[in-house]
Amino acid sequence: MKKFSMIATWRMAFEGVQEGLSLLSNDNGSEIAVERAIILTENNPYYKSVGFGGLPNEHCEVELDAAWMNGDTLAIGAVANIKDFANPISIAKKLSEERFNSFMVGKGAEDFAHKLGFERKNMLTERAKRMWELKIKEIQDKKLLTPYDGHDTVCILGKDCNGTIIAGTSTSGLFMKRSGRVGDSPLSGSGFYADSTVGAAAATGLGEDIMKGCLSYEVVKLMEQGVSPQEAAEKTVLDFSKKLRQRYGRCGAISIIALDKNGDYGVGTNVEFSFVAGYENEEAKVYIANLIEDKVVIEVASQEWLDNYEKRIKTPIEELK
Repeated sequence: MKKFSMIATWRMAFEGVQEGLSLLSNDNGSEIAVERAIILTENNPYYKSVGFGGLPNEHCEVELDAAWMNGDTLAIGAVANIKDFANPISIAKKLSEERFNSFMVGKGAEDFAHKLGFERKNMLTERAKRMWELKIKEIQDKKLLTPYDGHDTVCILGKDCNGTIIAGTSTSGLFMKRSGRVGDSPLSGSGFYADSTVGAAAATGLGEDIMKGCLSYEVVKLMEQGVSPQEAAEKTVLDFSKKLRQRYGRCGAISIIALDKNGDYGVGTNVEFSFVAGYENEEAKVYIANLIEDKVVIEVASQEWLDNYEKRIKTPIEELK
């Protein structure tokens, strides 16, 4: 059994997981480590699907969703469609302490955050605004019927030395979404679930398709039955992707991370998917997962991949096309 572990979706979580693991190694709880890891991701303006710098909706407004779950108590807090607040994950965490009104949206969530003194901040960056302008031009020039792209949620699962497992999610949602749209990220059982006696799971991808199943809860239930995190995540994504194609006619991107009570992790995906993981005596690394012939193949990200990623996300604004 590993004393502590963390796993997170996407390369953007790397710095956060590094710091989170450092906190866990110094006997801090997973509540502190997961919140801090997500805050670092939310605050980075180059990560275009989360927090500050997140890509806006159709009206060039940044609407944020976030959720928090404590696996010891099963307490949940979530916000959706919240604007102009710096760290929605902290607001969601605070809401998890509420006996009632633990999931709040829009103006109600903003009023709650304001009364408790959470930091107000314009979350639209010049970079994100420029990308929105380019997308509007592309829609007009190419007469796109489906302008949407970009929907990566940062999901982080952490287990500490006391066995407490925390799940946290944060996202700016689907780029160019309609105002008021909410995906799976703040929805318990679909976008995330945590039970410290078993483990946790969280999902990223096209929320409209992920919401068609309670995928995170399904992964945790499989782990409770003795299935390994890898097998549980892999089977859930593969089976549900096939079901959606048969019943709905199509299936978008779906990826799931899982962490069990022993600190072991797993990943399921139907696309190329980067994730970050580390644990006691194993520093954080970026991995790439791919589905090959109905089997998830995982490799450590190459230096070339990492360099290309860094170059892509930091392309100067004047060079964006």
